[in-house]
Amino acid sequence: MTPAQRAALDLERLLGPSRVLTDPELCAGYARDESEAAWVVPPCVVLAATAADAVATLRACDRHGVPVVPRGAGTGRTGGATVTAPGVVLDTSRLGDLKDIDRANAVAVAGAGMRTGALHAAVEREGLFYPPDPQSAEWCCLGGNVAENAGGPRAVKYGVTRDWVLGLECAHMDGALVQHGRRTAKGVTGYDTVGLLVGSEGTLGVFTEVTLRLTALPTAVRGVLAVFADAVAAGRAVAALLASGARPRCIELLDAICCDVMRADDPAVLPAGAGAALVIEVDGFDDAAVAKEAERAGEACVAAGAVSVHAAVDAAERAALWAVRRVMSRALRGRAAHKLSEDVVVPRSQVAELIARVQVIAAEERVVMPTYGHAGDGNLHVNLLWDHDEERPRVQRAIERLFRATLDLRGTLSGEHGIGVLKAPYLPWEQGPALIDLQQRVKTAFDPRGLLNPGKIFGASATHRGC
Repeated sequence: MTPAQRAALDLERLLGPSRVLTDPELCAGYARDESEAAWVVPPCVVLAATAADAVATLRACDRHGVPVVPRGAGTGRTGGATVTAPGVVLDTSRLGDLKDIDRANAVAVAGAGMRTGALHAAVEREGLFYPPDPQSAEWCCLGGNVAENAGGPRAVKYGVTRDWVLGLECAHMDGALVQHGRRTAKGVTGYDTVGLLVGSEGTLGVFTEVTLRLTALPTAVRGVLAVFADAVAAGRAVAALLASGARPRCIELLDAICCDVMRADDPAVLPAGAGAALVIEVDGFDDAAVAKEAERAGEACVAAGAVSVHAAVDAAERAALWAVRRVMSRALRGRAAHKLSEDVVVPRSQVAELIARVQVIAAEERVVMPTYGHAGDGNLHVNLLWDHDEERPRVQRAIERLFRATLDLRGTLSGEHGIGVLKAPYLPWEQGPALIDLQQRVKTAFDPRGLLNPGKIFGASATHRGC
């Protein structure tokens, strides 16, 4: 009997058979996330319903020396929840209770398995606002958002998940259930372990509960759609728009291919012939002031070379735009037999230059590379599409050239998808040996035997399979 099988028997005894899956067909559904990372079927899956279930799972796995892969909804793009070696998957998606909305102090407490979109709806009914909005909000879990430090279109104004996490309840490999952080608006007692855990990709602990900061729900929102001749011009407009003093909550860029995808889904959302577009939103608490801010954003785009600017004042118009934008990745997947999606970030002043370099790489390597993303904070999702296996070497060269270009422009290799297993081979391109060694020592302090989500962040896969 293998250590994983012994751990499964132990867990069935501790948690009951309804909480533990061992049927290979059922376990296969928990083997991977939405990435192209290689995976194996786990011999055991625990469906945690309480924090105590998570603690018991980690203790049993530590006792038997069995790896543990934490999992929420499995919407990740870099293999963070992918099983790369036989072990136990610890699924926390059932820890979905909303435990408290404290209106007086603008704080929410929720189980790590709560869907992000459900939290949005719940706090907005109270006149409050949780700004982080990953595009998979209707499916992804808060715990996964915290693990990956998820962002989204509104990050340009409101920041990413890390900026809204006050505290975390976290189960660690030694079986301790630790409350990290605080519930107050300020606090500097001890090390900032919350800041360390956010973005740790399931390698330091398993989140069971999150305490989140909220803010007032904006009462006025306006949208602006600016159309450009090409994506480089749209990239230049991003820098000009921000330099003008405008502070939109979203600045999303779509290149020509992405514009075609949007029109194919809904011909009314974009004018024919659009070479690129910026989808801009502004918000606030005064209708007149927000309308003026939207007008100012449109004027800045025209001054920067926009072919046309259209106001999307009506909520239904904005919803139509975002409905197509939110499924862009899946829509692109239908355009080729194979698709990779990279998640790079450059300084906002370098967005146009990165797009220009992507166009050169695409032409020279003969790879289709549609580009879209959160241009307001320099975060672009550069995709690679191809149909035949013999094209793979060109795709690999294009990925490496993209990463080199990003770093050359003083950027970073991931903005919101994390490193996982897929970008692990490229971590040394960005970070020096001393920094990587320091992080590995931190990992060892939390997980001495290396059982928690092994191979993620610091692994060394020879083949990059995309995000």
